[in-house]
Amino acid sequence: MKWSLSELHRYSREPLHIDSTFDLKAPLMARFPETILDATGVRVQGDVTYHDGDATMVVSVHTKLTVPSTRSLTEVELPLDFDFVENYTADPDHRALYDDDELVFVMDNDQALIDFDNALVENIYEQIPTKVLSAEEKSGHHFPAGKGWQVIDEQAHTKQKNQSVDPRLAKLKQLFPDQDDHN
Repeated sequence: MKWSLSELHRYSREPLHIDSTFDLKAPLMARFPETILDATGVRVQGDVTYHDGDATMVVSVHTKLTVPSTRSLTEVELPLDFDFVENYTADPDHRALYDDDELVFVMDNDQALIDFDNALVENIYEQIPTKVLSAEEKSGHHFPAGKGWQVIDEQAHTKQKNQSVDPRLAKLKQLFPDQDDHN
């Protein structure tokens, strides 16, 4: 869906209601192929209002993505349920009408298009957390390993570090038997 600000002028009295399911799998996977492996239909509910040359989108989004685990790259289903608000204006001076924490896009002119699908794709991507773990990884029982290496947690690392002594220095430990390991 795309609209220009001039087209949205007709919604100055009554907002444009959106209550639909969008198929954004292809654009999500094309734009973020390493991050988004699959996507279900995107359920969208919201309103687009127009006031004094500015358009405001208030949108609620519900979807489910398949993303790689940040630890093992196994596929993880990630349900998303979030809201976002975006404001659009063709007049740069209108930025002063909004709070600093409000998102305002200044359009080139009132004929420039607001790409709703693109706004959805970007906002969905922004909701993906930086750390995504499978249920098994969250339980702490699974760490990836390979030939000659393995990932261990910090507790195991500390224990391993305290137990291992460089064999070249093992004889030095016998010279000072009255001192502990921490001196």
